[in-house]
Amino acid sequence: MELNLQPLGTACFVSGQTFAAGEPVASYLVRNANLEIVRYDLLASQKAAFAPAGFVACSWVHPYKPRVAGENSERTLKLNAETLFLALADPSTEVNAENTRLVQFLAFMLERKKVLRPKGRSADGEKNVYEHAKTKQLYQVPKGELTPEFFVQVQAQLSVLVGEPKPRTTPAPAATAPAAAVESPAPAATTESASAPAPSA
Repeated sequence: MELNLQPLGTACFVSGQTFAAGEPVASYLVRNANLEIVRYDLLASQKAAFAPAGFVACSWVHPYKPRVAGENSERTLKLNAETLFLALADPSTEVNAENTRLVQFLAFMLERKKVLRPKGRSADGEKNVYEHAKTKQLYQVPKGELTPEFFVQVQAQLSVLVGEPKPRTTPAPAATAPAAAVESPAPAATTESASAPAPSA
């Protein structure tokens, strides 16, 4: 899962006010009429005045952190399963029911990829604790049941972010080779990949 987005804004989309360090900022990923994913950043206090033109795939509130000099902007622009998890599961990010389901799914997927390591349960037993392999930082994720209904709901969110999967095409039947022909090697397997359209600047 990967798409390219604008970096975190430096001013409120609604009011135009410049963000101050530590100020609560609401970030939205919205699919617009052109099926592009656009990021909007605004002061959390301005959420009521924000009317996105499109479908909100995901949103979270976090304290504003000015970009550090020399920061890898290439990585800042890239949003994949790992960076989305780190943004949503960050202890400083406000929790909401919509994102909890997405965080649970991402944790499950990243654990299988060895990006996260399970570290048991929280003191109250209500959350699973994971260690991020690169940074060694611990993240707590609410426990949840991975039921068929759960995956259906998550798929609806992910399809907005990365697009619907391409339908598989049935390969044409191979031509019958002459009986005396030498058996040819099997063709190499191909993989399908879909990438989300890059949003407009």
